[in-house]
Amino acid sequence: MSRRLTGKVVIATHNAGKLTEMRELLAPFGVEAVSAGEIGLPEPEETGTMFAENAAIKAKAAADATGLPAFADDSGLCVDALDGAPGIFSARWAGPNKDFAAAMARIFAELDDRGAADRRAHFVSALVLAWPDGHTELFEGRVFGDLVAARGTAGFGYDPIFRPDGHARTFGEMSAEEKHGVDWQKGQGLSHRARAFVALSRACLASGS
Repeated sequence: MSRRLTGKVVIATHNAGKLTEMRELLAPFGVEAVSAGEIGLPEPEETGTMFAENAAIKAKAAADATGLPAFADDSGLCVDALDGAPGIFSARWAGPNKDFAAAMARIFAELDDRGAADRRAHFVSALVLAWPDGHTELFEGRVFGDLVAARGTAGFGYDPIFRPDGHARTFGEMSAEEKHGVDWQKGQGLSHRARAFVALSRACLASGS
């Protein structure tokens, strides 16, 4: 059974882009949020083989360390013609310097090496909400689209090369509001993270605006 989340929550991330998006998504709910990075929590080793496992590792570590509810996102880009890569290794493809331009170039180089014309891909987000007593809840979101030449400087990560189905622009060309695409009344979102968060909000948060 889902629990209601009130008061203060830890966003278990050290990623500035994810933190910004999560705070934007939390804004309608009046929940106070601090990040793991802001309070000096170390980054746990992500040893899972699935997005949900890595999200749980991060959320549980933050909840255990602070005694507060915590939620974490683990997300990535899965390219059909690369057998789902980079997948859970999406951040690692960017290297220690977070060079996503190089990571995006690597994707196209590997597609060319395989002679793959298929440019279908999808983003996955797994959100895990963890309480200090060990209770956890998982919410997942996916958005499907095509890979295109990099366009736009908004967003972060692989956003400039991902054009979601039904749209002419990449995530990198969309404002944060457009990328989230949240309709709280209908319970819908556009981005993978927004879709996972909408599911979380409906189960664990008071009604949004």
